[in-house]
Amino acid sequence: MRHSSFRPEGESRMKVGFIGLGTMGRPMAGHIIDGGHQLVVFDKVAPPSELAAKGATSCSSSREVAENADVVIIMVPNTPDVEAVLFAENGVAEGLSAGKTVIDMSSISPIATKEFAAKIAALGCDYLDAPVSGGEIGAKAGSLSIMVGGSPESFDRIKPLLDLMGKNITLVGGVGDGQTAKVANQIIVALTIEAVGEALLFASKAGADPARVREALMGGFASSRILEVHGERMIKRTFDPGFRIDLHQKDLNLALEGARQLKMALPNTASCQQLFSVCAAQGGSTWDHSAMVRALELMANAEIGQKH
Repeated sequence: MRHSSFRPEGESRMKVGFIGLGTMGRPMAGHIIDGGHQLVVFDKVAPPSELAAKGATSCSSSREVAENADVVIIMVPNTPDVEAVLFAENGVAEGLSAGKTVIDMSSISPIATKEFAAKIAALGCDYLDAPVSGGEIGAKAGSLSIMVGGSPESFDRIKPLLDLMGKNITLVGGVGDGQTAKVANQIIVALTIEAVGEALLFASKAGADPARVREALMGGFASSRILEVHGERMIKRTFDPGFRIDLHQKDLNLALEGARQLKMALPNTASCQQLFSVCAAQGGSTWDHSAMVRALELMANAEIGQKH
């Protein structure tokens, strides 16, 4: 059943394509169709049955999605994946016609984003980068933070779609600036996970109850969403993703490569990347990124919550 009543008054019904129906894309696409819009989808694996039950139409290629939609949304893991979706054989570019809009909601290279946008613009189409923060929980709740790069006119036109998927939606600047903001976000998240891990591990090894320490810190200046959510994960040892370590490593690679090109240092970002690599060496590439604390525990020869 389509919940067309969710569509804001005066908003036109759009023909939307969605490519990439993984952990994040699946619920995001669901919000689009719940908002009363027509939806065509494509993924390497069969689209989820819940989308088909709501009326989504499955396509056989990215090209077919672009042919049958006015707005094409992409949500895939990495820069090469976006490039393939756009420009490989039977890709989006082959199905576009002038006046259509491409929105890349993946988290990829800002530099590559500008190159992709130029190629799409040459076809007479608009391109926006709109990476997200909030993880699977935010995707399911429709409460993602969305950082957008593109023209103000394009942003105003597609914002009703973004409103269905997120709550904090910001036009950061031109094409690529959304991706730059997302890289900055991932730097802060990684460093804060590391700080929370150090603090709770210190408290635990000193003999304090880490759960009570976390509760006390939540009422003070050290409070953060990461202390709240990931601090609890660390204490309860619940490291199922979430957001995988290998994906966060990909984002930090973008940060470190960008910093090299800008001739600047990101020393603590590099340290967090190395801690993630310790986890990967222990078979933890698919652990939730809060499991960075396991690298700290290895060095401390202690685990949060153990009796010392």
